Amino acid sequence: MIQTSGTISGDLLDAALGVVGGRPPDALRHVERIPARDGLPVDWPAWVDRSVRDAFVARGIHRPWRHQAETASSAHAGRHTVVSTGTASGKSLGYQLPVLSDLTTQPRATALYLSPTKALAADQLGTLDSLGLPGLRPAVYDGDTPIAERDWARDHGRIVLSNPDMLHRGILPQHARWRRFLRGLQYVVIDECHSYRGVFGSHVALVLRRLRRLAALYGSDPVFVLASATVAEPARSASLLIGAPVVAVTEDCAPRPGADFVLWEPPVVSDGLGEMGAPLRRPAPAETAEILARLVSSGARTLAFVRSRHGAEQTALTARRLLSDTDPALAHRVEAYRGGYLPEERRALERDLGSGDLLGLATTNALELGIDIAGLDAAVLAGYPGTLASMWQQAGRAGRSEKRALVVFVARDDPLDSYLVHHPEAVFGRPVETSVTDPGNPRLLAGHLRCAAAEHHLDADDVELFGGETAVLPVISTLLAERQLRARPTGWYHTDRQHPADEVDLRGSGDAQVVIVESDTGRLLGTIDHGRSMSQVHTGAVHLHRGISYLVDDLDLDAGVAMVHAERPEWTTMARSVSRTDLLEPEAAVSLPGGVRVGLGAVRVTDQVVGYSRRRIGGEIIDTIPLDMPEQVLETRGVWYSIEPDALIAAGLDEMAIPGALHAAEHAAIALLPLFAGCDRRDIGGLSMRCHPDTGLPTVVVHDGRPGGSGFADRGHAVLRKWLTAVRDAVRACGCRRGCPSCVQSPSCGSGNHPLHKDGAVLVLDHVLSALPAAVSIL
Repeated sequence: MIQTSGTISGDLLDAALGVVGGRPPDALRHVERIPARDGLPVDWPAWVDRSVRDAFVARGIHRPWRHQAETASSAHAGRHTVVSTGTASGKSLGYQLPVLSDLTTQPRATALYLSPTKALAADQLGTLDSLGLPGLRPAVYDGDTPIAERDWARDHGRIVLSNPDMLHRGILPQHARWRRFLRGLQYVVIDECHSYRGVFGSHVALVLRRLRRLAALYGSDPVFVLASATVAEPARSASLLIGAPVVAVTEDCAPRPGADFVLWEPPVVSDGLGEMGAPLRRPAPAETAEILARLVSSGARTLAFVRSRHGAEQTALTARRLLSDTDPALAHRVEAYRGGYLPEERRALERDLGSGDLLGLATTNALELGIDIAGLDAAVLAGYPGTLASMWQQAGRAGRSEKRALVVFVARDDPLDSYLVHHPEAVFGRPVETSVTDPGNPRLLAGHLRCAAAEHHLDADDVELFGGETAVLPVISTLLAERQLRARPTGWYHTDRQHPADEVDLRGSGDAQVVIVESDTGRLLGTIDHGRSMSQVHTGAVHLHRGISYLVDDLDLDAGVAMVHAERPEWTTMARSVSRTDLLEPEAAVSLPGGVRVGLGAVRVTDQVVGYSRRRIGGEIIDTIPLDMPEQVLETRGVWYSIEPDALIAAGLDEMAIPGALHAAEHAAIALLPLFAGCDRRDIGGLSMRCHPDTGLPTVVVHDGRPGGSGFADRGHAVLRKWLTAVRDAVRACGCRRGCPSCVQSPSCGSGNHPLHKDGAVLVLDHVLSALPAAVSIL
């Protein structure tokens, strides 16, 4: 049945639905009609410098919206401030007004702007340059900046646009050379701060504490101004990020053109072609490519967000092929955009999209954040992007004019996406997630304390800054024992002359990169993280770049090189792996009724890629080919439950079905944790065993995917009842017979989704839920 809110209308919506004419009408699950909204303008704050005000008026901004003025005045008054309003609500004006006004009237004042992406910094640079304010030439300082321009930014820049990685590796270790800039530091702007979550967010929180202590060393006390998409508890999240109290501005007073938000579930197109004979739905990227092609054909400027680099390339390629058959003149106006492209390629695509030369762009989340692209008509989301905040951020890329926008969420064939299209209230009726960060993670803290000590010796004040005695002193004791720090009467000093910043990777993915090289020409196609290379560019893998398909001839991990050649096989590849999870703190579990035990604590995960499967484009498996790859070991945190086997048998589960039931429950739990923990499915992993060696019982483990943990397993433990209830409901409601990708199958299962027992998973989850207390926490 089609569910709607309001009236469905508009050429764009008709164009999108026309893509699937003749298909089963129940593929359209829900249309939410988001109403238009008038804006609430106010007068310019009296303290805004006249030249700054006139520059914005000349660009067509005659009065600020109320939330912009409130943000600006709060920051101008010296309060750390976060503005948390919707996409395209003009958050940037809220920090630009105080920064530009104070720098105009205070010749020695400086400001630092930090963004999570280079594209966003480049967009801000264009905005600031267009204002033409004398003496305030902004300077970009990132990995693409030439040496001469880096030197100018350091020696003369007053507004430096950078990112946390360059702050960590390029500015803080060389703070003596940046003394002029740090001495005058008046403001630090942190744009799109909701993106700093998990391990990356925890790293950034520690980098910002290092910045604050060095600014104080040079006599400055900058005001932090943060901009965020709408998130839960923005003041709390921002305070945790910078380590100081923050005031929040949350009422969005910008106008909205309104949008039609469609929830779409691709139809089942085959039976018995998937793993374990499961039915398959049409792949979300293929469905998205058709929608993208149809919208481009209708003249709509469209962004299609796809989860993976490979998916973005394939979606653009398919859309171009479809347009070649229907509207050949438009085929060249669709491209792909993703990380791994060379800088000049990214900049050219951004310019072409902004100018309208491109009508359609299939992108990863690289274009999710704030880069200002006016006039976009539609956004198509190929699968849940990991958080509701990201979902609304991607949706908000469309609708920046007075015309109603269209957003189409195309569900992937997985439990979380299936749950969302069948439960619209989980998208439209609930607040977005709280950002999960853990700057007290001892593994992360150790590296940053070493960095901080290398920049300036640590003292008692720094103990409080970095988290207090309970968190910091045990880490310092370990560093002293390892002789990485030495104690002196004045504090703790770094023992090595070499700054350790290069040993601390903010992205949590390891420093090593594998370069992808075309065998015939020696041309560099791009790079990939060392850890991901084993599953993405292993020998025999299919790799897409700029719409061209390549086969990997050889992956040399020692040399850090993957050699490829152009070829168009009629299949895709998926890595297979085996894993082992050791519970390092099994005693952390508590006993509950019904023979159930629930635990939370440190775990060690050993993973090894052992082969890959080749699949036809429709999803049918051709064969599986073995590989010999090294093991990867991860020490992190996990949440688990175990059950006495007799209790499961008494609940009605056949003893032979226990392994499959646990395995199915594990897959579904991993798939739905992102709805509660604000993580991506790729941020977590899991394991299930009929008899786990550390518990001696049937056990299911879900763990963080980064060293030391990211806070996601802890969050899952805190909301265990809500989480497992949604998991049970999603599995039970799926219409398949034995389990499918929409409920209990996983596309990344190292054992090929064997064994799985869907009905048994419901029994397992029912039994665990019956034992859980109603309290938020069970410990």
